[in-house]
Amino acid sequence: MSHDFEQLTITYSEKSLHFLQPAGTSRGVYHERKVWYVEARAYYCGRPVYGIGECAPLPQLSCDDVPNYVEILAEACQLWEKSGQLPREFLQVYPSILMGFETAELSLRSCAQNGNPFQLSSTPFAHGENGIPINGLVWMGNAEEMLERMETKLSAGYRCVKIKIGAIDFAAELNLLQILRQKYSKAEVELRLDANGAFGPDEAIEKLKQLAAFDIHSIEQPIRAGQWEAMAALCRKSPILIALDEELIGIHTREEKERLLDTIRPHYIILKPSLHGGFSGAEEWEELADARGIAHWATSALESNVGLNAIAHWTARRQLDQTKQDGELMPQGLGTGQLFADNYTAISLEIKGDELWNGTEKERSFKQELRTFTEEWNDSTKDVVELQTSGSTGKPKVMQATKSAMRASAQRSLETLHITPGSTTLLCLPLQYVAGKMMVVRALIGDLRLITAAPSLHPYEHLSVAPQFVALTSLQAAASLEVAKEKALLEATDCIILGGGNVSHTLEDNLQSCRGRVYSTYGMTETFSHIALRLLNGDGRTDWYSPLRGVKVSLNINGCLVVSDSVTNNSLLDTNDIAEINDLGQFRILGRRDNVVCSGGIKLHLEKIEATLQAEKYGILLTSIPDAALGEALVCLYSSDVEEVFLREYCAKSLAKYEQPRYYLRVKAIPLTETGKPARASAKEIARKNLSLR
Repeated sequence: MSHDFEQLTITYSEKSLHFLQPAGTSRGVYHERKVWYVEARAYYCGRPVYGIGECAPLPQLSCDDVPNYVEILAEACQLWEKSGQLPREFLQVYPSILMGFETAELSLRSCAQNGNPFQLSSTPFAHGENGIPINGLVWMGNAEEMLERMETKLSAGYRCVKIKIGAIDFAAELNLLQILRQKYSKAEVELRLDANGAFGPDEAIEKLKQLAAFDIHSIEQPIRAGQWEAMAALCRKSPILIALDEELIGIHTREEKERLLDTIRPHYIILKPSLHGGFSGAEEWEELADARGIAHWATSALESNVGLNAIAHWTARRQLDQTKQDGELMPQGLGTGQLFADNYTAISLEIKGDELWNGTEKERSFKQELRTFTEEWNDSTKDVVELQTSGSTGKPKVMQATKSAMRASAQRSLETLHITPGSTTLLCLPLQYVAGKMMVVRALIGDLRLITAAPSLHPYEHLSVAPQFVALTSLQAAASLEVAKEKALLEATDCIILGGGNVSHTLEDNLQSCRGRVYSTYGMTETFSHIALRLLNGDGRTDWYSPLRGVKVSLNINGCLVVSDSVTNNSLLDTNDIAEINDLGQFRILGRRDNVVCSGGIKLHLEKIEATLQAEKYGILLTSIPDAALGEALVCLYSSDVEEVFLREYCAKSLAKYEQPRYYLRVKAIPLTETGKPARASAKEIARKNLSLR
C-alpha cells in the first residue's frame, strides 16, 4: 500500500449511537452503542483521498471488549501509519478493529479508484441494480410488544423474520410463536430464532422440540458458547437446524476453526466480520464451511451505516448464490441500519420491502437513467441523441443532436478546461437535459472517473473528498456555500463550471474563496452545452465571455447574439440574448430580448433591474401583465418574508421611477425550471391569474 499512497495518516474518533427503541437480547437491553471511526487520509497521484471504517465491539460479547480498547486502537493506527500496511498479525485477536481497518483501507482504495469512499464493490448491489434479501429483526420485549413488532415487519413485506428469544417467559414465547403461525404459514413467512445462548444444555433439546412445532427455519446459538460437546450433541439430535454465532468468537487460527467445525458439525454458521476475525477471518470461516457442506449467511453486529455498508458490499462480492435456498437467495441479517437515531448520514442505505438497497430510491432512479443513457450512447446503431430544452421561456422542446457533434463539443471542453484522464468528475445534473448528458459524454471520452449524486440543491452533501471537476447550477453553488462542510469541498474542487442562468454579483463574490477555477458558461441545448466561458474568480476574473475554439459571434439587427460554431457545421444560430462584443471578440450578455418589457414606451430589461435589486437576496423575480395605459405593467414576484411596503421603499431608492414595479405579489416560491433557471413563462402566468382578480 505504501507505494500507492503518500503522506498516509490514520486517526480515530469515538461516536455514541442511540437506539430508536431499546434493543433487547438475552444479555440485556441496549439503549446506546459506542463505536469508533478510523479515518485514513493520504495523497494519491497528488490529490487527497479519504477512507473510513468502523470499529464496533459489542459489550460483553466481543472477544476484544477489553478495558484498554482505545489504547490498542491508537497503537494499531500508529503501526499502520508508520508501515503503510495493515497490522493484520497484531490485530488478529481484535476482530472489530481489524474489520474497521480493512474497511478503511478498502474505502481509501475506492476513493482513489472511483472518487467514492463508500462504493466498496463493483456489483449490481453497488450500482443500485438489485438489493440483498434480508430478514426482519424482532427484538425481545413483552409478548404484546413482540407481536406488534412482528406485525410491523410482515406488513412491511418481510418474508423471513428473526425473533430474539430467551428474555421473557418461555411459555409466553411459545404462545407468541403459536399466534404467529396461526396467522402466517411457513410458506408465507420463514421464522428464524436467536437464543443468544439463553438455554441450558440439559433443557435445550426439550425446548427445541417444543419450538419445532412452529416450523422454525433455524435457531442461533441455543446454548452458551464454549460447550462444544454439548453443542455437537444438540446438532445431532435437534429437530431444528442449528446455526453457530457466538461460538465462533475468539477462534482465530485456521486450525482452531477446523477443529470447531469438525467437532460440532453445525448446520449453519453466521458470519459477523466484526466478531469473527474481520473480513479476512470471515472469509476463512466461509471457505472451511463450504468444504464441509455447512451453509452460512452474513449479518451485521449492530454497526452504524459505515460498518453495515462494508458488510453489504462484502456480501455482494462473496456471491450470494453460494447460499441459494430453493432457488432463492438466502436472506442475510443486514437490516440493522435503521436502528439508530444518529446514524452516519453520508452513506445512503435503504430497506425496500425485504431487501437492502444501496442508495435511496431517488439515487437508484438516477443511476438507472445514467445506465440507460450510457447504453444509448454506446449503441453503434444510433447516431443521434434526443435532448430536451429547459423550458425557461415556455414549454420544453425536444431536439436531436448527432453523437459526433456532442463528442466534438465534449473534447473541446476537456481541452479548454485542462481536464485530464483519470480526473474525478461529479455528475449531479438532471440527465434529461444537455448539461447532464454532456458531463457523461465528457467522462466517457475523456476517461474520467464519474461520481454520481442525484440532482439536488446540495450535491456535495454526501461527499467526503472534493471532485476535481463538476458542473453545477448557480442555485446548487449558492446552497452549497451555506453549509460549512459542503463549502469546504466546493472550495477545494479544481474546476467548476456554472450554468442554469445568470450568476448573481453576490454569488460571484462568494466564490472568490474557491482555490480552483470557477467559470460561468454560456450555451444552450442547440449548441450542445457551452460555447463560451468567463472566469469568475482570481486574477483573471472578468465580465466577458471568451468563445471556445471554432466559435464565432456577431450581433443581428436586434442587437442579439448570433453564434457560429464549427461543431454545428458553422450554421448561424440566432439567440434572444441582447449582447455587446469587444475588440477581442469577447461578449457579455445584457439581457434576453424576450425578457424586455415595454412599459409606457420605455424598454425595460428585467435581468438588469433584477441585478440592481439583488433579486437573489430578496427572492425577487420580475415579470409583467398587460396594462391598458402602459401597454405592459411591471410586476414584482417575491418569496421573502419582507413586507411589501419595504420592497416598495427599496425599489424607490434603488431604481429610476420608470423601472419601479407597479404591482407586488407574494408567492410561496419563485418559479424555477428543473435546471434552476427562472421560469419566466410560469411567472407571467402566475401574475396574470392573481392580478386579474384585483
